[in-house]
Amino acid sequence: MSLTSDFFTLFNLPVAFEIDVQSLTARYRELQRTVHPDKFADAPERDRRLALQQAAHINEAFNTLKAPLSRGRYLLQLKGFDTQEQQNTAMDPAFLMQQMDLREQLAAVKEIDALNDFLTELEQQTQILNNQLKQQFIDETYEQAGDTVRKLQFFHKLNEEAMQLEEDLLD
Repeated sequence: MSLTSDFFTLFNLPVAFEIDVQSLTARYRELQRTVHPDKFADAPERDRRLALQQAAHINEAFNTLKAPLSRGRYLLQLKGFDTQEQQNTAMDPAFLMQQMDLREQLAAVKEIDALNDFLTELEQQTQILNNQLKQQFIDETYEQAGDTVRKLQFFHKLNEEAMQLEEDLLD
């Protein structure tokens, strides 16, 4: 196994936004079994170190490909788009207004039922963006895909804040 191969090649998957998560997971388990550091406990130091590096590479690749946001960022990188450059804040004004509204809604949440409704809305909006991103990669409209990834990042961060609020409400 090469530590320099792209993550899709590592998992024998086509380079695409939409992937078969079951195949990804099955291949992940197979790869981890072959390089698990415990299998190399009695091996020379060099082999143990290589097994550890390979296991870390497999974990990084799996974690990147299993989540739509990180998979989208990774695909953009493979296509030559600087995802750090995608961090600029120039966004569609309607989207920014939607984000402000969602943040106000989250700030107003005081009970778990209201939070569950909010999380359902976030999930629906995220799915819409994931579908857009899938189509943008099919159409090879990478600049639009970059914008969609940035929007997904907003939703991801908002979801993390909502999950923190859930912990606070349940305490």
